[in-house]
Amino acid sequence: MNYEINKTAEEWKKELSPEEYRVLREKGTERAFTGDLWDNHKDGVYYCAACHLELFSSKTKFESGTGWPSFYKPLDENSIAIVKDTSLGMTREEVVCSRCGGHLGHVFPDGPEPTGLRYCLNSVALDFEEK
Repeated sequence: MNYEINKTAEEWKKELSPEEYRVLREKGTERAFTGDLWDNHKDGVYYCAACHLELFSSKTKFESGTGWPSFYKPLDENSIAIVKDTSLGMTREEVVCSRCGGHLGHVFPDGPEPTGLRYCLNSVALDFEEK
């Protein structure tokens, strides 16, 4: 895919912490219940930690019990892209930032209404600003 923001691995490594780089650029996953945003209940907006694109509102965040921040819909459908992920011997739908291609997490069809979706994201891939 082509993204608006394209940087080399070295450029990303200068801007991101090692854990942010591992998750956002190498498609890693933080351990459940370890991120700083999975249990965040404040009102505000969640942004891509790599390029600061607005992604999700706290109004669509819900308690999934998984240990990762979970949302049932993005702020704007164009702010994310869904990519087929066949790693780990299964097919999943990976959620990436549409501006920089950063790996955010995965989306599953077991969320609440009105969408029935669960965007299960890594805290380290997100920044949060309270409103």
